[in-house]
Amino acid sequence: MFNQKLPHKILVIITRRIGDVLLTTPLIHTLKTAWPQANIDVLVFENTRDILSNHADIHQVISLPNHASKGAAFKWILGLWNRYDLAISALPSDRATLYAWLAGKQRIGLLEDKQNQGWKKFLLNKWVAFDNTNTHTISMGLKLSSLLGLAPQFNVDVHWTKADQHKVDALLQSHTSSAHQAYAVLHTYPKFAYKMWSKAAWQNLATWLNSHNIRVILTGSNDAGEMSYIQDLFVTLPASTLNLAGQLNFAQLSYLLHKTHVYVGPDTVATHLAAAMGAPTVALFGPSNPVKWGPWPKAYKQIESPWKMIGATQHVKNVALLQGLGDCVPCHLEGCDRHINSHSKCLDELPASRVIEVIKALV
Repeated sequence: MFNQKLPHKILVIITRRIGDVLLTTPLIHTLKTAWPQANIDVLVFENTRDILSNHADIHQVISLPNHASKGAAFKWILGLWNRYDLAISALPSDRATLYAWLAGKQRIGLLEDKQNQGWKKFLLNKWVAFDNTNTHTISMGLKLSSLLGLAPQFNVDVHWTKADQHKVDALLQSHTSSAHQAYAVLHTYPKFAYKMWSKAAWQNLATWLNSHNIRVILTGSNDAGEMSYIQDLFVTLPASTLNLAGQLNFAQLSYLLHKTHVYVGPDTVATHLAAAMGAPTVALFGPSNPVKWGPWPKAYKQIESPWKMIGATQHVKNVALLQGLGDCVPCHLEGCDRHINSHSKCLDELPASRVIEVIKALV
């Protein structure tokens, strides 16, 4: 620590996508483990806050309202002024660094090795060099805790209530003839098309699971486009398939995942959740960088990434990571046409037979 006084109020800033928010929970848990009496607030975007609901380590989740006027936004930002003993920017972005400077009596953060970034050194008391390629997102956050001399904690945490548990149990019991039948969770729709697996492959996988008396459950958000895609796929799958898309929040999804026989999904937040819950998890990766974004296996407790950049099938603890084949994998780009609605040939050509062989070995 920069002085001998222990922080009583801490702000962690993670104003980015929901996956980034989830993968910051090991940093938050590290802070709470070291300083159990501290109140830890987390600053996020409004549309990502639900994944932190009921989190035992967090005092308050705060966010700027999505539709705030410029005047209201400015007033809100000024309201952060000097409120915290310690502010941590878990991102290298300009705004996150400014929020840390405004909020904290002491500030730490990430710093990119780019031109015109030196001004951030004047806003931060200490910083860590940001690596966007060869360091896992969780590891990057935990390097911030090393500035504070704290022992790292590696748990990726999502919490559910008894009400969440009862809802999921009721859904399962109302749609199955056997309360004890094994089920597989398939999360078929990532946020971006370039991370998608083919519908034909999902159909082949679901047919194989059904033939082995493993019931298929589809999950997804309540986004209209996502629900439409999943419904179109659902009607082509075995009759016993259960479609829960749009019906579960993150806490309920986590409870469902912690009981599943196996989970299969692309590079998306649900895959990180499955890995964290200890589910046997098959992660389908194409253009994405597995070193940085591979799902963190439960009980993996090393600062180094669990994953290599290239390795067609990798297996660490409860997670198997499959990459599409090809000399270009991973390209770190947005699909073959270089935009978010592009498809990726490496995933389009990934056969269900490879996934099935991995499931056999995994479970």
